[in-house]
Amino acid sequence: MATVALVGTQWGDEGKGKIIDILAAKADMVVRAQGGNNAGHTVVNGGKTYKLRLVPSGILYENCDCIIAGGVVVDPKALLGELKDLTDKGVKIDRLRIDERAHVILPYHLKLDALSEKARGKGDIGTTGRGIGPCYTDRAERSGIRMYDFVHPEVFKAKLSERVKVKNEIIVKVYGEEPLNADEIFKEYSEYSAILKKYVTDTSVLVYDAVKSGKSVLLEGAQGTLLDLGYGTYPYVTSSHPISGGFCVGAGIGPTAIDECIGVAKAYTTRVGKGPFPTELDDEVGERIRRVGAEFGTVTGRPRRCGWLDAVILRLAVRLNGLTSLSLNKLDTLSGIDELKVCVAYECDGKRVEHFPADIDELAKCKPIYESVKGWSEDISGAKKFEDLPENAQKYIKYVEKQIGCRISIIGVGPDRTQSIYR
Repeated sequence: MATVALVGTQWGDEGKGKIIDILAAKADMVVRAQGGNNAGHTVVNGGKTYKLRLVPSGILYENCDCIIAGGVVVDPKALLGELKDLTDKGVKIDRLRIDERAHVILPYHLKLDALSEKARGKGDIGTTGRGIGPCYTDRAERSGIRMYDFVHPEVFKAKLSERVKVKNEIIVKVYGEEPLNADEIFKEYSEYSAILKKYVTDTSVLVYDAVKSGKSVLLEGAQGTLLDLGYGTYPYVTSSHPISGGFCVGAGIGPTAIDECIGVAKAYTTRVGKGPFPTELDDEVGERIRRVGAEFGTVTGRPRRCGWLDAVILRLAVRLNGLTSLSLNKLDTLSGIDELKVCVAYECDGKRVEHFPADIDELAKCKPIYESVKGWSEDISGAKKFEDLPENAQKYIKYVEKQIGCRISIIGVGPDRTQSIYR
């Protein structure tokens, strides 16, 4: 398999967990390189359903090393809860390693995340409230606490005391809330530190050595291209880089280390949170897609906004990520819809727009230009090869390939890892 990067090509929630699980079964190492516990993968494996947030999906395979790399922000309390859930289900976690450069999410990050969102009022971003943004802010401000600091008690105590003092100034004087107690935080989080210390190391060396020795390395994407801090629908984005280039920075490897980049998309489009969504369907079809596709967030449980497939978005993802192929998931969700629509361009101020706009105000004015494709009524959840699909389903796949300029190599026809067609 060599070194493969797998990325989301829409607004996240594309079903990456299933594809990651399939690829992880063949991998020697799985690396999570960005984001935090605001991202979630649902994996159905061996009849059990796993909700993974920080822990790489390779943890389900005994011979796979799992890396939480330096580009990730780690909530120790949340991570330990996730590890307990895994061990309760009989999963061994001894192959997990956490980079000493990864930044730590602490209670003041959670507090400030909630207060900031509340202060925005109707202009809120729609964050998950898990402290991701404030932690990345500290990282960019060069005032963060890293895992290395966290597992060295004296260093952690000194830095925590200093940071809580500064954060309390904001909490009290800007937001009018009660201050946090540094001693209480230290007491609680020192217990977490003692447990996690054995997992902390320089993972960039481990990843580099695995790549150089020819091992199969899977770079596990979280969130999606349109949530990228630089190229997504800013400001309705995450605080890291979920595009393929983010793996280089987050995992500590060079771009020449990546042999293949696979994108993941749904056969339609979904989004959680606020922001423009050109193909959104506020009708019976949108509700049907949400119900049949079980479109509710892994982490938040929030209902996802649903709409037709947007080829403009996918062309952007192909270009930004350098995709070598695409996995198209949840084709089965579209069964029973007589006429399928695909957005091939936008209309904005009377002009045809072929490329995804950089500005959300311009995007908000964009109206989708649709082309129609005939649907199918057959149940395709048992299809094992491309030829098993109804003729119209095959035509839909070929039509999407033509629109986005990328080969579709995997087709998902159900939630289980066995419900995948390989081309």
